[in-house]
Amino acid sequence: MSTFRQDDVETHYEMGEELGSGQFAIVRKCRQQGSGREFAAKFIKKRRLSSSRRGVSRQEIEREVDILRELRHPNIITLHDVFENKTDVVLILELVSGGELFDFLAEKESLTEDEATQFLKQILDGVHYLHSKRIAHFDLKPENIMLLDKDVPNPRIKLIDFGIAHKIEAGNEFKNIFGTPEFVAPEIVNYEPLGLEADMWSIGVITYILLSGASPFLGETKQETLTNISAVNYDFDDEYFSSTSELAKDFIRRLLVKDPKKRMTITQSLEHSWIKAIRRRTVRREESGRRPERERERRRLKTARLKEYTLKSHSSMPPNNSYASFERFSRLLEDVAAAEEALRGL
Repeated sequence: MSTFRQDDVETHYEMGEELGSGQFAIVRKCRQQGSGREFAAKFIKKRRLSSSRRGVSRQEIEREVDILRELRHPNIITLHDVFENKTDVVLILELVSGGELFDFLAEKESLTEDEATQFLKQILDGVHYLHSKRIAHFDLKPENIMLLDKDVPNPRIKLIDFGIAHKIEAGNEFKNIFGTPEFVAPEIVNYEPLGLEADMWSIGVITYILLSGASPFLGETKQETLTNISAVNYDFDDEYFSSTSELAKDFIRRLLVKDPKKRMTITQSLEHSWIKAIRRRTVRREESGRRPERERERRRLKTARLKEYTLKSHSSMPPNNSYASFERFSRLLEDVAAAEEALRGL
């Protein structure tokens, strides 16, 4: 059984602004008394009664804390301390202030396949570390892929939110229906035994979106999305993938495989030719000089679509921003249409 500090967290940390919130958790910026170091304090509401569905059970909180205590990797958020009071367990976490990766990329004027893979490699490195410890994240999605700091030449990826992560133990069959529908593997949809392979499917979906700004299985309804996943119903539409390399598409194909045992593992992903060739492609790009205008327009269109996708997916936006959100979304659709028209004119 995990033990948490029982003294008042606010005698050690000065609480600041709210950074985000979920169903049973609030995250606030905080400053350590004495050192002045900044962290993020995640207040998790405890479930008071075992029969209640409000709050998080002690078992679930302990599982998240035990996993976080085991992790030390440059691409994974770090846990510094844990406090407990009558109503909450408070996790003191590394402050990750660079925002979501997809938001960062969507704001770029254009995005090359090579630039995308530079970030994907960091995601793979973080997942490789998790899987080496037999830990499955089970909720890999754009919102949980953050940047430590975006105002640096080479931003560092941080994987966050280990609320449904599990240690996969041989001989212990584990089944559950959880995660975000758009990114879950078929074995979750079909309530089949789960393992590390489920994360690899999610990486396939993330890579598809990263390279196209489109989601491979997303339907009009949750049920349609889950049906598409179970049937592995996706394709590489020329509208989105005409300038994407065959190696990149092969990487995705090897991840979006229904049979978990035939799906590419994290080690195989890192050994895939598309990932191993990152450095060589970067050198060639730097030596190639100016690119044709048509290729530049394709890159601009890709970021416009990625921006459209990120705005659609941000369902946590406050209600009073709905009109402003609609206005922003309308402008983004105009940007996409203009980019498509420019591409057709070349």
